Amino acid sequence: MARPRKCRKVCALPENCGFAPMKEMNDENRVIMAVDEYETIRLIDLVGYTQEECAAQMHIARTTVQGIYNEARRKLADALVNGKSLHIEGGDFDLCEGDSLHCGKKCEKFCYKKRKMENISKEM
Repeated sequence: MARPRKCRKVCALPENCGFAPMKEMNDENRVIMAVDEYETIRLIDLVGYTQEECAAQMHIARTTVQGIYNEARRKLADALVNGKSLHIEGGDFDLCEGDSLHCGKKCEKFCYKKRKMENISKEM
């Protein structure tokens, strides 16, 4: 019996949930990337985390990050090389609540933005 999938901590949903080639789009040839796959790409390739640091941030095992990251890279390559549209949606994840000053990792930008919006709402 397989173990149940553990939710991964994600700092924020992507601001852009899809990318497409400039030629005519065909909905059949689209690549779906899960939000947790997007988060591993963000943390490892953009922020510069190691797989171990990424695993700690997402509250999962390093080996799990390795598998998620490899699948995310395969999907990116498929979309770029084969001219397919890329859609970011779904997956097993828990969105960062941002209820502390910041989570202590690389999500300060997202936690700060959320707190700022909450403060504006309270002032109104």
